[in-house]
Amino acid sequence: MIRSISFLILISIFSAPVVFALTDEEAAAIPQSIGNNSYYRESVRYTKLAEETYASGDYEVSAGFAQEAIRFSLLSDEFVSSRLIEEAERMKNLAEKNALIEQFPNNYNLGVNQYEAAVDAHSKEEWNSSITSAINAIEIFGVFEGRPAVTAARTTTGASGLPRQYTVRSWVVEKDCLWNIAGYSWVYGDPWKWRILYEANKSRMPDPNNPDLIEPGMILEIPNITDESRQGMWRP
Repeated sequence: MIRSISFLILISIFSAPVVFALTDEEAAAIPQSIGNNSYYRESVRYTKLAEETYASGDYEVSAGFAQEAIRFSLLSDEFVSSRLIEEAERMKNLAEKNALIEQFPNNYNLGVNQYEAAVDAHSKEEWNSSITSAINAIEIFGVFEGRPAVTAARTTTGASGLPRQYTVRSWVVEKDCLWNIAGYSWVYGDPWKWRILYEANKSRMPDPNNPDLIEPGMILEIPNITDESRQGMWRP
């Protein structure tokens, strides 16, 4: 994904038979420059014309404008799908060149599955599915980007092993969220285990009902899930 830029939610188009609505998490993965593309702006323009002519009673002309709004809305979805797939492919290639792929095999395989699903849906012109899968791939591959290789987890005591605690770092720089943290090799090596971290730490979260809201500086407890030995605080 294109990092360190502002984001927006794609707005549904008037009268469109296919409406693509993003969750807050998905919206955070759409760069504003992609969502606010020329096709989208044309769809908004034709939507406004359709509404104005409908209000004045010129229904036939309004219907024509509405059809154009739909056409440009779908072109926008196709454009967004293409750009997100390109970004997912870039991050997949980065993962394949990065030694971290050996430490995060689950992330890599999940990311590849989502990337291939995005490409397949795009070829079938299923823009909603393609965009969603591409966003998922980008988020999963994000664990590889900008993160140096680590040969072993270190605790504050200096002993090699698995840490029992982790201090949350920033989303902007480290992309820390429960999904990515659970995917670290020295946590669980599997992002799908994020809920284990959530249940163990929800009482100390700013909003216990919102697993997406974690803040830099928070100390997370990492529960054992097998008989692994954990001690101390992880440090880079």
